[in-house]
Amino acid sequence: MAYAATVGAFPSSVAAPARLLALQRALVWLVGASGAIVFIEPSPYEFVTLVAAIIFFATGLRLRLVFIPLLLLLFLINLGYSIGAIPVLDKPQVANWVITSWYMAMTVVFVAMVCSEDTSARLGMLRQGLIAGALVAAAAGIAGYFNVVPGQHDLLTLYGRARGTFKDPNVLAAFLVLPALFVLQSVVSNRLRLRSMIALSIIMLAILLAFSRAAWGGVAITSAFMLGLMVLTSQSRAQRSRIIVMSVIAIAAVVMLVSVLLSVDSVSELFKQRASLDQSYDEGRFGRFGRHILGADMALDLPFGIGPLQFHRYFPEDTHNSYLNAFMSGGWLAGVCYAALMFITVIIGFRHVFVRVPWQQTYLAIFAAFLGTVGEGFIIDTDHWRHFWMMIGAMWGMFAAAQSYRATADQTRMSPHDGTA
Repeated sequence: MAYAATVGAFPSSVAAPARLLALQRALVWLVGASGAIVFIEPSPYEFVTLVAAIIFFATGLRLRLVFIPLLLLLFLINLGYSIGAIPVLDKPQVANWVITSWYMAMTVVFVAMVCSEDTSARLGMLRQGLIAGALVAAAAGIAGYFNVVPGQHDLLTLYGRARGTFKDPNVLAAFLVLPALFVLQSVVSNRLRLRSMIALSIIMLAILLAFSRAAWGGVAITSAFMLGLMVLTSQSRAQRSRIIVMSVIAIAAVVMLVSVLLSVDSVSELFKQRASLDQSYDEGRFGRFGRHILGADMALDLPFGIGPLQFHRYFPEDTHNSYLNAFMSGGWLAGVCYAALMFITVIIGFRHVFVRVPWQQTYLAIFAAFLGTVGEGFIIDTDHWRHFWMMIGAMWGMFAAAQSYRATADQTRMSPHDGTA
């Protein structure tokens, strides 16, 4: 394993000056952190990714062949959106929606290219940036919910739910899932540190106070899935035992936190209301799931869709289903290609679960969160979630990096090490 020390620093990165590497890594951190502030549009994330892309492309960035399917699918998805938007371009926000979709696609490719080189270091910075941003967003949501900052309650909450630096409580909670998984990894696999436990408590508290049923279920399922994969991929019995024991302790701590919060009447009342499975907007012919069936039937007769942001003109509310929305917004072209992108990424993602790379632990967290969001897309619109497209880019970047890593490993094993060469 003599090659392990150089992993993540492929030729173009190794040759880069130390100051340039430091700048590039700092930009990756900033991209991750800026994703936590999206209550305005364009958001800081758009500006940061644009500046970072300009600097990265100016200093050297490679487009790998492995990204061609990703590029093609993203192009076809947005081509479908653009064609579908033509008849309704005079409608409010349609042009902005299409432009945002194209930009999200470009960020996917950018993040993929970035994460395919200097992989361990850049993923580490992305991880730290996401955690830092999550703590800011979570703290803002908690402060708003408990009215810690007078006069800012309405800015940081919506319908009595914490939204922090996001427009919607559901998106805040969804964004916090991946940072929560990162911090949970630190709790169960590293030396127990108070700061990790505090960070996990803050993020989990914000997820609870956002009162997002999808996020509650998502963080529970993705945590269990990630921890299971960590146990299966552990390289020693001691490590597996530690993960299992610390997982039980972490779960017990979260349960205690939830129990304490539920003793507060206002929290308990809203929790019971949100935890109910018979919400009025989910039921009936035109409820959430009824709209899915009616919309899918409608999509079969509309090869070009009805255009972005037009679903509410036919039904009481939006689609609340990313796959249906792709068909309705961009017709069969966008719908089929969107589903194909998700399916292909999931399949390749499972194939890389057991690939031994130095960033495997980070990969497991991102894959678990990505998989959870793919599932969540069936009940909510994830089309413009910045962190979702960031995860897709990071996944494809790690796919490419894994190929380079294995190629380097194979060459190292085949080369002589007896001193005769």
